[in-house]
Amino acid sequence: MTANRRLWCRCLAALCLLLGVSGAAAAQGFGIYEQGACAMSRAGAAVAAPCKDGSAIFFNPAAIVLDGNGSHLSAGGTLIGPRGDFTSFDGRASGVMKKNWLPVPTAYYTRWLSERLTAGVGAFVPFGLTTEWPTDFAGRFASYRTSLDSFYVQPTLAYKVNDHLAVGGGADLAFSTLQLKQRIDLATRPLSAGLTFAQIGVPPGTDFANLDISGWDFGIAEHFGVLVTANEKLSLGARYLTRLRIQARNLKLESAQIPTGLRTPVALPGLPAGTPIDTVLAPQFSGNGPLTNQDATIEFVVPDEFVAGVAVKPAEHLTLLADYQFTRWSLFDRLQLSTERGLEETLVKNFRDTSGVRAGVDYGVTDSVVVRGGVVAHQAAAPDGSVTPDLPEGARVEYTAGVGVRVNPRFAVDLAYQYIGQEDRNGRVLPTGPDTGIYTFHANLFGATLVMGF
Repeated sequence: MTANRRLWCRCLAALCLLLGVSGAAAAQGFGIYEQGACAMSRAGAAVAAPCKDGSAIFFNPAAIVLDGNGSHLSAGGTLIGPRGDFTSFDGRASGVMKKNWLPVPTAYYTRWLSERLTAGVGAFVPFGLTTEWPTDFAGRFASYRTSLDSFYVQPTLAYKVNDHLAVGGGADLAFSTLQLKQRIDLATRPLSAGLTFAQIGVPPGTDFANLDISGWDFGIAEHFGVLVTANEKLSLGARYLTRLRIQARNLKLESAQIPTGLRTPVALPGLPAGTPIDTVLAPQFSGNGPLTNQDATIEFVVPDEFVAGVAVKPAEHLTLLADYQFTRWSLFDRLQLSTERGLEETLVKNFRDTSGVRAGVDYGVTDSVVVRGGVVAHQAAAPDGSVTPDLPEGARVEYTAGVGVRVNPRFAVDLAYQYIGQEDRNGRVLPTGPDTGIYTFHANLFGATLVMGF
């Protein structure tokens, strides 16, 4: 096997690692910005001076042309531990989000083609979400598990126009997987025209069906970047990632009846008193019933984002970085679900556009050891009145720290830690209606990246 073939096999293995590991996390909206331990440790401030580990494919595609001669391969990931809970205003209802550790892997490969041209390919997860609550949580009728993973594979080209200007871009092949699990409350269901089960004495919060909707979708987005190197001490950068419309038309809805053990308290048309309610409901789960297993579709938009930044080098071993990020979350205004047997649901989100600021520092202690730190502050995407169990997010302040070690000229390791602190949010547990309690949230993140040069 030739050396070039071995390199491509290693690259392919790294990409398969990403596509084979399911991971998601909560971030601003459902965005994920932790796409490399080096950049993560300086709060993601990287658009004007990306790390030389290939992650510029995400942070600024133009910058891979500055990675130097030869080829570079990096692989790693971030382990995210989200924690949250809900308490109703009256203190009668509460719930604690399940404690999970969610992996978000990344892989990048760049190859120097000429003095002015560099090619690369990256695999990363810029958008994802996993929230999971106990099945006895009051919000289970909205969702007790929501998962979205959007895996992007981005072939990239970067061109050095002159000593001061570089441009780059690529197409993003986006593979999205989705899952929504929820219960259905019998009390809210119609028994006959003008009559609900609640009106015959079924108590609110009576589970009678479990729904599991899952599937995948494929789409294409684009990513562009520009890098201006004014001089050895100052650089400016910007990038734009286009929106992605997810129209998953091959979803499957799987349902299961949950026994209630209840009986009709009085005689009803065609039903004597004492009839098992589960027997009355059973036809909905068989034959052509509305709750049989069936195909489903779901539609929503993943937003585009624009980032601009500056990097200043006041001393030989010190770099200061600042980025401004704008995300068009207003595109995520609703999530529309429909099934082949007529079930339809529109979840109104009404997200709003957000701004965020990232500030980082990069200091070389020695020629082989670099320490980093940073802070992030950004707005909430979910407006008041739109905070629900599937995405109880809010305005956040995040703190990061990390270290990079160059073991030898061909091998380096980066490690990072990040803490996410979020303001408490008023929210609801049902898909519609008024706020009923308070959501709290925080998370700890650990990142690692291995970088190899050839």
